[in-house]
Amino acid sequence: MSLNHIRPWRNIYRRKSRQIMVGNVPVGGDAPITVQTMTNTLTTDIKGTIAQVQAAADAGADIVRISVPDEASSKALKEIVRNVSVPIVADIHFHYKRGIEAAEAGAACLRINPGNIGDEKRVKEVIKAARDHNCSIRIGVNAGSLEKHLLEKYGEPCPDAMVESGLHHIKILQDNDFHEFKISCKASDVFMAAAAYQQLADATDAPIHLGITEAGGLTSGTIKSAIGLGNLLWMGIGDTIRVSLSADPVEEVKVGYEILKSLGLRHRGVNIISCPSCARQGFDVIKTVEALEKRLEHIKTPMSLSIIGCVVNGPGEALMTDVGFTGGGNGSGMVYLAGAQSHKLGNEGMIEHIVEQVEKRAAAIEAEEVKAAE
Repeated sequence: MSLNHIRPWRNIYRRKSRQIMVGNVPVGGDAPITVQTMTNTLTTDIKGTIAQVQAAADAGADIVRISVPDEASSKALKEIVRNVSVPIVADIHFHYKRGIEAAEAGAACLRINPGNIGDEKRVKEVIKAARDHNCSIRIGVNAGSLEKHLLEKYGEPCPDAMVESGLHHIKILQDNDFHEFKISCKASDVFMAAAAYQQLADATDAPIHLGITEAGGLTSGTIKSAIGLGNLLWMGIGDTIRVSLSADPVEEVKVGYEILKSLGLRHRGVNIISCPSCARQGFDVIKTVEALEKRLEHIKTPMSLSIIGCVVNGPGEALMTDVGFTGGGNGSGMVYLAGAQSHKLGNEGMIEHIVEQVEKRAAAIEAEEVKAAE
């Protein structure tokens, strides 16, 4: 249950945007903020790409993007689309014909880069293909590949240049009576990206795809993305997100959800609240949390679990979570269920017991939701 009605300081008022469809997934409007990732396999490796898409989908990805750099990839895309459960965005650069081929192959959305897709005539051909095959389009502006005339005008990549690029291509789509589009203005510099997105949010009602591009490895990229995307989302900007990491795409999905969960914008799976551990801990908190994160990956039901090493903050945190365990003395601790003290538990075998309690609570929540829907 949301507590925002009694805690107004937790409210985030989302920017109003138009809603479009990416396959069967709504983006924008009052739809949940979606989480995306991108495959890093060769698209021509059909089996490997399908496996990576499915792994991302299992982790919670709502939409997956696949690069289509050549004709062979366009042909492979057709087979991939037939064998995956989530909408596929075709990533198109340089060759506008790849966009046409991707639409024909069944892509749900075409990502085009204004900086390299070509002149307006070529964009019009991509628009026609998107319309003919019921595709949406993402205008994907990137600070690292802006149009030459904008770099000459502004002297360097900057928010003004990025927004001008994006708005110009919005006009092309609108002049061709095409409105099923979203837009992004990505940069690897957090300040540049945030400033561009804020300008963009004021200039258009199109759904906005958020991202800090080329953010870095798992640790550094997560931090940059959390700062950049987190601040924009806090301001109500953003309808779909992709965390760009030099890591497994599944990690991008996990980080994306954690950013949304931390702001109360999306809930999926177990939110583990745990202490950093110290000399007061009654059990090995770090190893326990590591084990529980892996053991509970299969839980999709939104719920909370507190794992606290001692009684300083443990009981207070446990009162606010679905399941909790607080370390005590003599090799045992206290289990809390639905915010109430339940029973003592020895440290030996605690992981199995906590997993069992979480699974039971998840099943109970699911049953309650089914009953409420009847």
